[in-house]
Amino acid sequence: MSAATALAQDIGIASACRALGVSRATWYRSRQLRVRAPRPTPPRTLRPEERARVLAVLASPPYRNLAPHQVYAHLLDAGTYVCSIRTMYRVLHGAHQVRERRAQLAHPPYATPRLVATGPRQVWSWDITKLRGPAKGHVYYLYVILDIFSRYVVGWLVATTESAALAHRLIDATCSQEGIRPTQLALHADRGASMKSKTVAQLLADLGVLKSHSRPRVSNDNPFSESQFKTLKYTPAFPKRFGGLEDARAFCQAFFAWYNHDHRHSGIGLHAPAVVHAGLVAEVDATRQHALHAAYQAHPERFVRRPPTPPTVPPTVWINPPEAATMSIQP
Repeated sequence: MSAATALAQDIGIASACRALGVSRATWYRSRQLRVRAPRPTPPRTLRPEERARVLAVLASPPYRNLAPHQVYAHLLDAGTYVCSIRTMYRVLHGAHQVRERRAQLAHPPYATPRLVATGPRQVWSWDITKLRGPAKGHVYYLYVILDIFSRYVVGWLVATTESAALAHRLIDATCSQEGIRPTQLALHADRGASMKSKTVAQLLADLGVLKSHSRPRVSNDNPFSESQFKTLKYTPAFPKRFGGLEDARAFCQAFFAWYNHDHRHSGIGLHAPAVVHAGLVAEVDATRQHALHAAYQAHPERFVRRPPTPPTVPPTVWINPPEAATMSIQP
């Protein structure tokens, strides 16, 4: 409005308002110095001494552990009225005395698990999945321990129950079979009851194995076990239901023999997990390179960019690689 006022002194109010696109009512209204009067206090508002009395009553020994509506009822029964229930809440809120009475569970911040393996027998991942039994509601539990570098299934167990005792037995036997030394291995799992049990935790402490757990409700923290279970359940021979416990064990025995020794895994340079686990990659790659070299010599025109080389095994495998890292987890 200052521009309109300055212009009005030269050409008049009406012309200045037309030139600036401002109505004259707006200009006149802006010229009036309007001072907002303070809002009057409603007559029903409690006086400071009355508010202090309400706080004193609510904090007194007979009523300090009662909710305002309980205090209100007790006072009425005694023939006393100090204020309404809503006013009691307003007075308490103004004095910063309103809070949740129950102790609320505060979840601690869960750190992202970060594990790296540069060779076999450094980081294992384990999990439990259900296998359908012969009838609805009848299931078996498959425990699987997987080496994340070689993708080799180092231990497995099928049982009728999920228990810490069975997990203890499987982990102990697998570590003994693989010759695990103290501080050599990290064992990662999700946050299931068996995984977090004191029985398993004590065993890992005795063996000198570092334990690691996924964050709550984050399945990506245990990708290798999840991927292996998908391979299991998507294999063409996987049945809709197993006829019994021995049937499930026989199937798993055949499957894991195939998975370890015959399955060519895309995450480890199309090698079988047993080859990587046994350290035989160089020998197999030499055979592959010889075949590729012969193919190149026979038809070099079919290889446009460069002579062919066999797929390589990643030098490092991570569970949750750092953001700055260029490596990635292979499926």
